[in-house]
Amino acid sequence: MTTKQRHLIPDAIHTNGATPNPWWANAVVYQIYPRSFQDSNNDGFGDLKGIASRLGYLADLGIDAIWLSPVYRSPQDDNGYDISDYRDIDPMFGTLDDMDALLAEAHSYGIKIVMDLVVNHTSDEHAWFQSSRNPDSDHADWYWWRPARTGCVPGTPGAEPNQWGGSFGGSAWQYDDRRGEYYLHTFSKKQPDLNWENPEVRKAVYEMMNWWLDRGVDGFRMDVITLISKQIDANGRLPGEEHGLIADEPAGEEGYSSPWPFSMDGPRLDEFLQEMRHEVFEGRQGYLTVGEGQGISPKRNEHITNPANGELDMLFLFDHVGVDQNGAKWNMENLQLPKLKRAMIEQQQAVATSGWASLYFNNHDQPRALSRWGDTSTPELRVKSAKALALLLHMHKGTPYIYQGEEIGMTNAGFTKLKQYRDLESINAYHQRVDSAHVQSSESMMRSLAAVSRDNSRTPMQWDSTTYAGFMSADAESTPWLQVNANKNEINAAAQTHDPASVFDFYRRLIELRHTDDVVAAGDFRAVDVSDPHVFAFLRSVGERRLLVVGNVSSSVAPIGDETHDLLKGFTAASQVLIANEDIESIAQHVQANELAPWSAFVCEI
Repeated sequence: MTTKQRHLIPDAIHTNGATPNPWWANAVVYQIYPRSFQDSNNDGFGDLKGIASRLGYLADLGIDAIWLSPVYRSPQDDNGYDISDYRDIDPMFGTLDDMDALLAEAHSYGIKIVMDLVVNHTSDEHAWFQSSRNPDSDHADWYWWRPARTGCVPGTPGAEPNQWGGSFGGSAWQYDDRRGEYYLHTFSKKQPDLNWENPEVRKAVYEMMNWWLDRGVDGFRMDVITLISKQIDANGRLPGEEHGLIADEPAGEEGYSSPWPFSMDGPRLDEFLQEMRHEVFEGRQGYLTVGEGQGISPKRNEHITNPANGELDMLFLFDHVGVDQNGAKWNMENLQLPKLKRAMIEQQQAVATSGWASLYFNNHDQPRALSRWGDTSTPELRVKSAKALALLLHMHKGTPYIYQGEEIGMTNAGFTKLKQYRDLESINAYHQRVDSAHVQSSESMMRSLAAVSRDNSRTPMQWDSTTYAGFMSADAESTPWLQVNANKNEINAAAQTHDPASVFDFYRRLIELRHTDDVVAAGDFRAVDVSDPHVFAFLRSVGERRLLVVGNVSSSVAPIGDETHDLLKGFTAASQVLIANEDIESIAQHVQANELAPWSAFVCEI
């Protein structure tokens, strides 16, 4: 990684507890979902050559690293998160030569590439799993195989080893005729879980990771990595198994119990992550490791990301993106801002002295935050709320992650029919909840999908206003794998990259602030007016220098809280505002009236 776009934070300023400060302490990462980013050959799917063709755009935005969602060979049951060969590229995306060329081109811009890594499970088409179906093979116990329950007919309902449900609907167990046993799949039945209790599994994973790092990859984003350690009893049995010593949880409304209490942040997670650090990363420089942290509390995040413990650099936590969900993901409620603030504050406080925070509202598994928490009712409010949400996120301490299209204010897909969806989770959830368990009506579930389906974030990147939004040629014989958002004419990169009032330019300025201002990158964090239902405010500081971040997260004029009001005494705006999403004079007039305009957001030095 070069320092073309960033200065290095002086070691006198504390970041995550490491010395020297890591390169990523004031970096910004951009996530690419390859099948939806840029199609170079007009087959309807994005690819590696397409990504390479857009590196100039990303360099102009100012990002430092790309998180590349999976491009390994895969049957694409779960859009590449079901890997059948870790050491090859799926023909949908190109070849290993294309990957090498992308790495070289990105590095020439000073941009690192962090590959998505899925090692909690593989595809059922992976050679390891196919070999494992033979109980006499060397891979026999590389996965979680179990016999049917005593007295039950194998493969029939009720014969499963326990009553765990899979995340994509139905049982978490699938019967295999060839082996005559069930295998565990926390997600799709085509994604069997690897048995990390087996040291040979771990050895093979580490060898593969070293192979990619030696090839030039700059690190890994580790999918569902906090699920690799399952809770087992002294005899190796999972909860709820026959003759096991650990009781299962009761079944829920869909007829299955949850594996999460026994597989999230399991008993050997720290051990496995420390072993991985030793076997893969020790002696290497300049890499980044970030894990998807299901079940990880902010306090545990501090432990895992504390460099003294030798585990991961960062984790993606989930508490803040669940604040508007009532139990199941599909039961959405209106955002109560204090809930979001408390979740973000707890994450910040936990890493105040060691460890690090990942900052995100959007990714390939989340709906578009602008549609979720912003206001898309008018073009003006859409732009203003997109900037406000961006400012509030990027002004926290940690490493911001931008998901493709977020930087131009892309919104949810707007789908109204089930046949428009491609996401396995969404389709299975509809049938499970509506057709099988009858816990939600079709109309209600369609509203849920429109709000939170993963396909909301997966529509093709909107580069311009042509037929397919520039994702592929307008005269292509194929069509995009997922329908282009209907608002491509109003929201696209071509209309924004040279517009100083655009969402794109606002993101560029936020990135530049993180690169150049040590208070933004590494300053201490203190919450202000936590219970305020409309205004999100907090302080960042290094020594005597203090920045106040203020944002009205509503479409109404909002009063300024008492503590924020006191901090704004003497506010004159002209020389104090570092960045704002509206005219500075308008901000000053409202502040003098002790209020904020709808979606007004700014950072000022006090």
